[in-house]
Amino acid sequence: MEVLLDIIRSFDFDILYEISTHLRGGISDTFWKFFSLIGNAGAVWIVLAIALLCFRKTRRAGAAMLVALLIGLLIGNVWLKEWIMRPRPFVTHPELTALLDPGDRWSFPSGHTLSSFAAATALCFFHRKSGVFAYILAALIAFSRLYASVHYPTDVLAGLLLGILCGLIGAWLTDRVADRIHTIRLRKGS
Repeated sequence: MEVLLDIIRSFDFDILYEISTHLRGGISDTFWKFFSLIGNAGAVWIVLAIALLCFRKTRRAGAAMLVALLIGLLIGNVWLKEWIMRPRPFVTHPELTALLDPGDRWSFPSGHTLSSFAAATALCFFHRKSGVFAYILAALIAFSRLYASVHYPTDVLAGLLLGILCGLIGAWLTDRVADRIHTIRLRKGS
């Protein structure tokens, strides 16, 4: 088991080192900082979800996104990060420098990635075409965390998988609750 963990740690570091030494610098730093910053606290997704709540056609998607974000926050930031307590890459490896302030001490899972894929999945559940664009934005935000050396690739992968799961759960719960509310309203109207 220790050999497998060493391989994963080496893989994680090698990818971050390659990004840090071959991709960083100039306008590229500004570009990737932007994507990381809009993902802070799920801000871009919360704003989008609230906007979607304003229209009847997209209301379920907006509600599902908020439910998925809440589930992701509880699982990722409140529980897993505090349970696993994996230090950030730039803390463990002095040859890596953080491009920005990560916001908290722990690395696993990537909260930016988790929230992004949770929201994108919930949106895609109800509106596939819009969901594809949301997935592209989610992927850009996820890569920005690697680019900034604030997450390991396995943190991002875990955030992606957990995010998709949270998005599916959030969409399913929202759909069920909305269907029940609709049924109750129909019965009262009869």
